[in-house]
Amino acid sequence: MRILTSLSVVLAVILLTACTAAKPGWTYAPAPSPTPIPSIAPSGSAPAPSGSAPAPSGSASASASPTASASSGNGDVVEVEAEGIAFTTPEVTAPADTPFQILFKNQDAGLPHNIEIKDAAGASLFKGAVFNGVAEQTYDAPALAAGDYPFLCNVHPTMTGTIHAE
Repeated sequence: MRILTSLSVVLAVILLTACTAAKPGWTYAPAPSPTPIPSIAPSGSAPAPSGSAPAPSGSASASASPTASASSGNGDVVEVEAEGIAFTTPEVTAPADTPFQILFKNQDAGLPHNIEIKDAAGASLFKGAVFNGVAEQTYDAPALAAGDYPFLCNVHPTMTGTIHAE
């Protein structure tokens, strides 16, 4: 009986030592972020999706005012700006029936944004590449028939606006 008690004590000490010994080299690593953060380097213009709306023509740009008109040597340019996790240009005017460009100014340092244009039924007509601010990116947008089109940021879906194709 004495051997059994001594053996039990030795086993208890071994188990206690094994369970409390620190594992060398182990460090805490937090779980990966659910939203990957893209590179800060803009990847260029995003291609227009197939099956996009017919081509529009005209010249329009938005700055701090809801709508303003401007044109570049590369065609019609619409300016959209994001700051404070919101579009500071929630309403812009684009040419109807001709492709145009969106000059997107992301003023939120280190935060990713993009623009997706949808039709009235919610189908995607265009989706620009996500990129971190502070940076600018020019997207080549497809032609939109005359009408109003909602746009949003895919990373922050509460960021919304409207493109008026005229």
